[in-house]
Amino acid sequence: METKAIEEHRRNKKIQTEILPFDKFYLAEDYHQKYQLRQRRQLMTEFQAMYSRNIDFVNSTAAARVNGYVGGHGEPEEITANIENLGLSTAGQKRLLEMSSNWKN
Repeated sequence: METKAIEEHRRNKKIQTEILPFDKFYLAEDYHQKYQLRQRRQLMTEFQAMYSRNIDFVNSTAAARVNGYVGGHGEPEEITANIENLGLSTAGQKRLLEMSSNWKN
C-alpha cells in the first residue's frame, strides 16, 4: 500500500489498481524454468549431468545465476568473479565467458 501511495503522489493522480496481499505462489511449467539457460545446449547439458531430477535443477541457485547471465544480466567482471562457484566444467566456463564478452559488442 505504501508503494501505491508513493506512486499516486508522484503521478499526482489516483491509481485504481487494487493491491492484494500475496497468499499463494504457483511454479511455472517446467519448460519456463531457467528458460534462457535451456536455450544454451552446451551449458544445459552440464546442468543435466549435475541434476538428474528437474526439481533439483529448478531449485539450483547456480542454474539461476547462469540463467540470468546468459539472459544478459550481470557484468563480465561479476561472472568472472563467480564462475568457479557455478559447477561448470572448464569448457562450460569458457563458453559462458565467451557469451558475456559478446554482450558489450
